[in-house]
Amino acid sequence: MTIAVWIVSGITALLFVFAGGVKLLRSREDLKAQMAWVDDFSPWQVKAIGALEVLGAIGLILPVLTGIAPVLTPIAAVGLAVLQLVAAVVHARRKEPQMIGINLVLAALAAFVAVTRFLGY
Repeated sequence: MTIAVWIVSGITALLFVFAGGVKLLRSREDLKAQMAWVDDFSPWQVKAIGALEVLGAIGLILPVLTGIAPVLTPIAAVGLAVLQLVAAVVHARRKEPQMIGINLVLAALAAFVAVTRFLGY
């Protein structure tokens, strides 16, 4: 089980680092082509979402890996799951059902990490 948790944690962290990094590094105008939802948010809100994703991804790996405050890993995972559930609501409101599936998969991956890490794996 421990190996599975590390694999899921690593994949989830990579997905969030990529998604968050794109939001942090690209302008809102550049993001509009692929992420129409950015029209509903200010530039600083888009950057904040990206920062939360990157910090959450770091939180999935670093605390458990270093053994320093490992309780932060499941907390970060819960935060990422909640972020994705809120994103699903935004996409539902915007009538973008294709994105809701992606949000729910990411939320499920983060929830898996949260539950398993809270259980001590």
